[in-house]
Amino acid sequence: MNCIRSVIMIFCLAVAPSSALSQATLDRLDALFLPLVTDGSPGYAVGIIRDGNLHLSRTYGLANLETGAAITTATNFRLASLTKQFTAAATMLLVHDGKIRYDEPLTVVFPEFPAYGRTITIRHLLTHTSGLKDYEDIYAEQMSGRPPDRIPQITDAGVLELLERQTTPVFPPGSCWRYSNSGYALLAMAIERVSEKPFQDFLRDRIFSPLHMDHTVAFVPGKNDVPNRAYGYRRDEDGWTFSDQSATSAVLGDGGVYASIDDLAKWVDALDRHALLSAKEMQPAFTPVIAPGVESPGHTPAAYGFGWFLDPYKGHRRAWHYGETCGFLAAIQRFPDDHFAVIILSNRIDTDPTPLALKVADMCLTAR
Repeated sequence: MNCIRSVIMIFCLAVAPSSALSQATLDRLDALFLPLVTDGSPGYAVGIIRDGNLHLSRTYGLANLETGAAITTATNFRLASLTKQFTAAATMLLVHDGKIRYDEPLTVVFPEFPAYGRTITIRHLLTHTSGLKDYEDIYAEQMSGRPPDRIPQITDAGVLELLERQTTPVFPPGSCWRYSNSGYALLAMAIERVSEKPFQDFLRDRIFSPLHMDHTVAFVPGKNDVPNRAYGYRRDEDGWTFSDQSATSAVLGDGGVYASIDDLAKWVDALDRHALLSAKEMQPAFTPVIAPGVESPGHTPAAYGFGWFLDPYKGHRRAWHYGETCGFLAAIQRFPDDHFAVIILSNRIDTDPTPLALKVADMCLTAR
């Protein structure tokens, strides 16, 4: 591969730096991220969105180690749990359409669901207060003893089947908060049932296309493709190892969307402008649930809305999320009152991007 050194850092400016302040921010970004990449390593895409525009961006490393393709702001990464905000928005659009209600019992959407689903609502799924068992734990137990390469990928429909075999929730719905990928897989299936359209097509038709997020997809092999795709890697003793898919990578509702910094800037802008739903309709998504967290120290109340964590940061109102899956990590830190956001996407799992995103936020929130 020729000129690999030249693609360790690709410099991208959505808006040319008009001041020493912007250049200083770019220099600080380089100081933060350049030590993390080496010749031929996977890397990062970093975007700073301000007032609805991709104000500054930097990209570092390779999207594909085999071909040597460099990461750019158009590179599509698997978002993992950043996907949940799109699943939540799709659910909210169906509420807007009058086709579903937040307080709809699970058994109305899924009549075949066991009796324990009668007290679980759509709102419980959105806020992680359903008490549903984690499908990953159930599936791991079911597949116990099989070699990893012999474990088939599970889908959202498979998650529904697993949960329909359970008889009780972990806790009474609404009584506690516990992060649940199961809930968002069920939301994807609920969207399919109610809209009578495949989940990936509903996202495309109602969110991605209207917002001109033209290269963002909920990836289903054989049904669509990921353009400009980044592939995932992990670091081991021998260097970087291809690590792009796992047994749960085909589940869409909790983590199956691929997107780029370019397209996610449009998403942040749409949230600021209330492009899909009115401010009043969006309010439930940004109202934290009040329920004790079963896994938090002292069972402190969770601060979670619909697909977003909602605790403030240094006096700034904040909506944020992390994403973690096989070969990929991601982070978004959005400060609505400041009309400002930081997004970091990575195709490697050796460095947590959330603290990095907050360091970038510190640079820019101080600078405003």
